[in-house]
Amino acid sequence: MASKDHVVISLVGPSLDSGRDVTRWQKWRPTVALCQHEHLLVKRLELLYQLKFTGLAKILVEDIATVSPETEVRLVPIEFDDPWNLEQVYGALHDFARGYPFDAEREEYLIHITTGTHVAQICMFLLTESRYFPAKLIQTSPPARRGAEGPGTFEVIDLDLSKYDRIASRFRQEQREGVSFLKSGIETRNAAFNRLIARIEQVAITSRDPLLLMGPTGAGKSRLAKRIYELKRARHQVKGEFVEVNCATLRGDGAMSTLFGHVKGAFTGALRDRPGLLRAADSGVLFLDEIGCLGIDEQAMLLRALEEKVFFPLGSDREAKSDFQLIAGTNCDLALEVREGRFREDLLARINLWTFRLPGLRERVEDIEPNLQYELDQYAKRTGTRVTFNREARARFLRFAISHEARWSGNFRDLNGAVIRMATLAPGGRISVEVVEDEMERLRAAWRGQMGDGEEVLGRLLTKERLETIDLFDRIQLASVLKVCRQSRTLSDAGRTLFTASRDRKKTVNDADRLRKYLARFGLEWRSVRGSHSGEAP
Repeated sequence: MASKDHVVISLVGPSLDSGRDVTRWQKWRPTVALCQHEHLLVKRLELLYQLKFTGLAKILVEDIATVSPETEVRLVPIEFDDPWNLEQVYGALHDFARGYPFDAEREEYLIHITTGTHVAQICMFLLTESRYFPAKLIQTSPPARRGAEGPGTFEVIDLDLSKYDRIASRFRQEQREGVSFLKSGIETRNAAFNRLIARIEQVAITSRDPLLLMGPTGAGKSRLAKRIYELKRARHQVKGEFVEVNCATLRGDGAMSTLFGHVKGAFTGALRDRPGLLRAADSGVLFLDEIGCLGIDEQAMLLRALEEKVFFPLGSDREAKSDFQLIAGTNCDLALEVREGRFREDLLARINLWTFRLPGLRERVEDIEPNLQYELDQYAKRTGTRVTFNREARARFLRFAISHEARWSGNFRDLNGAVIRMATLAPGGRISVEVVEDEMERLRAAWRGQMGDGEEVLGRLLTKERLETIDLFDRIQLASVLKVCRQSRTLSDAGRTLFTASRDRKKTVNDADRLRKYLARFGLEWRSVRGSHSGEAP
């Protein structure tokens, strides 16, 4: 296949290319030198110039004809008033690129970035990187020894980073390190969770928009938010502090004051000014856990602070400023909260750009083993005591932990508590089978207490006459299902718990629909089973 002709697009350099008398040949001029290299045959040079430099452009044409008569030089006038104005320069070069008849099949294009202002060079780079110029970059340099004759050197730069193995490898390694950092170094095995964290890492290092972390209590939202902050700080993307508050603990004027601050005398007991958490998070990250518990008035203030970076402290008529990134956490369905008037629709729209649902521990049973080791390592760091399982005890606990018997209703908090108790009671720093058996029984009892009595719930939901029409077999099964429903926050969570074993054998999975249809057989609906206090949607 015949080689392609080289076509170079370059700007006249009023400083580097200048010179009118014979002494000009004694200086290095990048545009002329570009056409003097033995190993770079320039078939055509598209020489862009401002009209006020027409005389210089014509001299360059004459000189290039002397050193490289085979090079065709086309003068292309291009206008911008201020060569240091990014908008003007980019606009002019962009218009040229859009109108140029590129023929990439027959010609290879090089964009010369040695001449022009720094602004012009940046614009040439950006237009090449975004493929408005389907080209590579070429950079020329004078001879290494000052005063030496010759065209100097040139370097062709291909912005397709995939061709630079070491650079691409470095980027991949940095991404792996970022993902590992967000996972606290835990070698998690759940494929869906690993994909989720990889996406969070990608968003976290490129966006300052709000992040919404959803998931059940104990799924790790708070820890992940702190790791996101630490990752962004390590990349110099934030310089402020990480400020965290659980909105469920905020009530009344105290909520306003805690978040937005107050001035002295704003209310009884306000003896001095208080800056508030939003100002404390300026240039940093604000993590509002359980944001669904925030009052309507606080939601309105927060929305304005997110959109305009300003708000009024309680009792003040002067605006305060804070530029922070918001990470919100919730274990409830905010869309349902909007429908029931407890959460502002406009605030949800603002914080719902990047939403990530963290799965509960029951959905990640393959990750229980690496997290078990992580919790043991954390215990050793806190106490200075290294505790291990004996082989049989470890195998026994893991069999129980991944079985259908293990509820893990508190998710990682349950696992953390279990490890702390077993490590504390381990004789000689070695967790035995006896210690494991005791802990398993304790967890079973705790989970039974959380579930409540299914028969009692059944008696409240169905009339005596209706219960008498149900076989004892079906009543026992239904009572067990109701226990799980009362424990679960959503219909989907309950379905996943009840159908864990069979769901892997199905081509399509809709646990919530299966459970809904089962309840309907007995005239029951999720809302009535879960209770009016739920606040959760299927």
